[in-house]
Amino acid sequence: MRTGSGRGAARRRAVDRVAARRDAKDQHSAEATVSGRWLVLGKDGRLTAYARTPAGLLRWTETRPGGPHWTAPDFFPVPDLTHLSVAQGADTYVHFVGRREVRKGDGPPVVDIVHAIQYQTGRPVTEWRSLGNPHKDREAAARFGVPVAAVSSSGRVHVFARNAGRGLMLRREGPTGKWDSWQDLKGSQVQDGLAAVAHASGRIEVLAGGEQTVMWWRQAKADGDFRQEPNIALRVAPGTASALETAPDRATYYWADPDNGQMVAHRPGGWVIPLGGAPADDPVTLLRAVVDGYDCTVLAHRDIEGQVMLAACGVENEQAGLWWSPTGERCIGAPALALDGYGRIVLAVIAPDGALHVARQAGGPGLALSPSVRV
Repeated sequence: MRTGSGRGAARRRAVDRVAARRDAKDQHSAEATVSGRWLVLGKDGRLTAYARTPAGLLRWTETRPGGPHWTAPDFFPVPDLTHLSVAQGADTYVHFVGRREVRKGDGPPVVDIVHAIQYQTGRPVTEWRSLGNPHKDREAAARFGVPVAAVSSSGRVHVFARNAGRGLMLRREGPTGKWDSWQDLKGSQVQDGLAAVAHASGRIEVLAGGEQTVMWWRQAKADGDFRQEPNIALRVAPGTASALETAPDRATYYWADPDNGQMVAHRPGGWVIPLGGAPADDPVTLLRAVVDGYDCTVLAHRDIEGQVMLAACGVENEQAGLWWSPTGERCIGAPALALDGYGRIVLAVIAPDGALHVARQAGGPGLALSPSVRV
């Protein structure tokens, strides 16, 4: 048997060490944000941020409530994901819902939806469990859409996704924790980029953009059946819709107008309210917070040049106008907003170099943020 020289073997080991360091660096450098609220507050008052790499999930955690220090990102391998979304329940459990696409020889990929949970701040993520795919035909299954999740007040997870026929599908946990079968909620020409919101009452509603209309489903009671409401004659730029509860059991939806690219607000049954701005193809980020003693909606988005813009208005008072201010941050994907353990507004972004940057509300009046810190 031929063997290499000791000098050659040493060179190979050095190359392997360099490759391992490079792979480790790649694993800890974010490639993209995840969908949903990717900056969350735990029961212990610490914030956690999430992002994606090509090979899995990244997680940064505050070392104590209010910061400013964070742990180095933990890496959780999750191979073959094309999309990943985060949702948090009233119990503060964090749920991850992903779309997995595995190539197996010729033909279309094998696609399924996977789910995992983080029960406490800084604790491990559970094993990823497959929720399957409602399509038995492999070609149809490969066209299954991007999932989003919402969690009712009882802790039951609801997963929504577009099916191959462009209707809306639902799979959710039953009252015993066992998952119900996939349910067809109907709809037509549903686009990816669903917006789901869980109200404080436990009721969930979801909005889907179509080619010429907006479709809307909601529950009459918490954990009840979903009823499709009459379609709304509006159009949504795909992937830009988001939602926020702005009154008991009432959501305000925000999205980009596909004709002029500007942002709008809409409450079903009301008028469309122009908000200006020029968002990129991401959902606007929303937070309800008290600013100068007023109940406000805080909004942030990434513009078409990658800059992060910030604005605020009174809750359900968008018609009074709002003004977008540049934060000085640039990012990939949508920014995130949350309240920290001391009730301060926190803005988080994934910078173009894949690092997490965090800015907090400064003292004094208004919505001024302190300079961001690279974590």
